[in-house]
Formats: sequence, structure tokens, C-alpha cells
Amino acid sequence: MATANINGTRLFYEVSGDGEVPLVLAHGAWGSHHDWDLVVPGLAESFRVVTYDRRGHSDSERSTEQVSMHENVADAAALIEHLGLAPAWVIGFSFGATITLRLAGEHPTLLRGIIAHDPTLFSLLAADPSVSPMLEENAKFLDAVAERIASGDHAGAAEQFFTVPLGPGAWQHLPPAIRQAFITNAPTFPNEIRDPERFAVDLDLLRSFSRPALLTTGDQDPPFFATVLSMLADVLPNCEVVTFAGVGHLPHLTHPEEYTESVGAFIRKHSA
Repeated sequence: MATANINGTRLFYEVSGDGEVPLVLAHGAWGSHHDWDLVVPGLAESFRVVTYDRRGHSDSERSTEQVSMHENVADAAALIEHLGLAPAWVIGFSFGATITLRLAGEHPTLLRGIIAHDPTLFSLLAADPSVSPMLEENAKFLDAVAERIASGDHAGAAEQFFTVPLGPGAWQHLPPAIRQAFITNAPTFPNEIRDPERFAVDLDLLRSFSRPALLTTGDQDPPFFATVLSMLADVLPNCEVVTFAGVGHLPHLTHPEEYTESVGAFIRKHSA
């Protein structure tokens, strides 16, 4: 196991492939480096791929203290510097996509470009009455999942949470390592969602990020993700937006070949 002391916390990481272009993959809530197991082999054929467990997750160090978005962004930046990867591409989904976008704003010199699927930047929608009911339902859902975790039913909470993006019955078809990571990391989820910055990004900082950015969502996702991407695309100066057909919140798990091809093509286009 490879580990590094990053900002006073031991983080686990893995390196796959020996390509000249480095990619760092940031997982979402509940997850681990195993979230990327289905896409790493394809990406590693062309690139040097680094996956890691965010603080509080799986093989990285755990703490009873609250895990903040600021710490997650600082960890990703420090890991890139520690491994000598800068400038690197960073790819993230969900919570990891939010980390990716905040990296672009706060540490642009560390990046060659970014790819973000369904960033959870719901604070951008606070003034939009058309999506308020959906966001309120989402908040109630998250609270219910957190209560289930607090009761000790980590497996039930994980299945409940991931039934939404994956559909009924899909939980049982996930690779065992990914299911186990979700269950193991359940206690970190309520900790993360207490952070008031968890859904926020500084749009003014993003306006100055001139490197390539690919924002993706799926047409099976809740529509508020498309609204978030539209707002981000308005401020990012070198941005493309792609909507995957028949895809939801976790394309790297449900459609790994399509996701790998799309991500790889975008990076190669901007690495020529």
C-alpha cells in the first residue's frame, strides 16, 4: 500500500500506467479509489492514473472531527505536489467533482485541465425557485440517510442512498469491493454534509481558469445538475458540456467504457 502524509493526514493512493500525462481521480461521498476500478485499466493504457482515498475514507486516515471541503481541496492539491504530478488533469464525480472545480479556482497552476461529472454545487441554485422543491426533497432524503447511519444501519443506508442514482436492484450488481467501501465509509457521510461549504464554489475564481474543462451529466440525472453545469459553463472560459444518453449519476460504474472513451478523447484532444 502506498501512503503519503498529506496535511497531517495519512492518505492512501495507487498509481496505474506510465503515460506522460498524469490524471488524478477524485471519488465522491461514501466511496474510495475502488470507485474507479472499471475505468482505470482503460485510462492507464494512455495515461499515468492516480486514484486515492480521501481523508476519512477506506484506507486513508480516519478522524472523529468534521471533514471539510476546504481540507479535501487542500489534500488534493498537496497530493499532486507531493507526487510531482503538476500540472495534472483532475477528474471527479459528485462530491469529487466539486473538489475538482474548487481546485481549478484555488490552485489553477497545478492543473492541465479538469473533468467534472454532476458537481454537487447546489448553493448556485439557492435563488432559483424552479428547483427549490427538488432541492428540498433532496435535503430531506440526505437527512433520512444520515439518520439511518446514526442508527448503525450502514449497509441499509448505503443501499438506500445508491438506489436513487443506480435504480432498484442495481446495488446487488455493484462489484463487491465498491459495495463494501460504501458501507465502510458510511460514517463519514454525515460528517461531510455538516460542512457549510460543501455545496459552494467561487465563480469569480473560475472565470480566470483558462485551461480546458469538460462538464458532464446524464439525461437520467435530476435536472438540477444540468442547471448547475449551465451556470458553470457561463463562467468557465474554455469549457465543453456533454450529456450522456441513458446515463445517470455514476457513469464510471454503469457505463464505464463510454465514460472512459469520452474522458480519454477529451484529454488527448487537449494534449496534442
